[in-house]
Amino acid sequence: MSRIGNRNLVIPTGVTVTVDNDKIIVKGPKGELTEKMSDLVEVVVTDTSVATKVKNNTREANCMQGTINSLINNMIIGVSKGYQKGLEAVGVGYKFNVQGNKIVISAGYSHPVEIIVPEGIKAELVSNTEINLNGIDKQKVTEFAANIRKVREPEPYKGKGIRYKNEYVRRKEGKKAA
Repeated sequence: MSRIGNRNLVIPTGVTVTVDNDKIIVKGPKGELTEKMSDLVEVVVTDTSVATKVKNNTREANCMQGTINSLINNMIIGVSKGYQKGLEAVGVGYKFNVQGNKIVISAGYSHPVEIIVPEGIKAELVSNTEINLNGIDKQKVTEFAANIRKVREPEPYKGKGIRYKNEYVRRKEGKKAA
């Protein structure tokens, strides 16, 4: 039995959830999201809540019940509030620059790294070393933030690199002089 799968999700005002054959459609003030549904799980939508039920009591069905419930919850939060992920560049000369639908990153390489912002994500520059990514799809926002972080991951000796806001980077002690 999945505790996450058994929870009832409350639908906020202004958000509609519909089930169409094997798709779940969530519409809200920020946009619309659709997700393919598993045939092992049944989604029951009432006026104010959404519940997931298992069609047959198997291990795969129990796993999918919690997964579908979490995906619906993320979709409801996304279309009502949205998701935001912040990144910061730490190091001498490390900076971000937004040019249209591209992010240009200077991260200590001999050339600037250009990354195209995917559709559905908005990148806004807070300062030249901080950037915020906003969107309604949690998976897209966090995956794009992880791809930006991969350009130069934070290193443990000086702490230089691109990191999430409020990310703790474990520091190591370097070589000691004899």
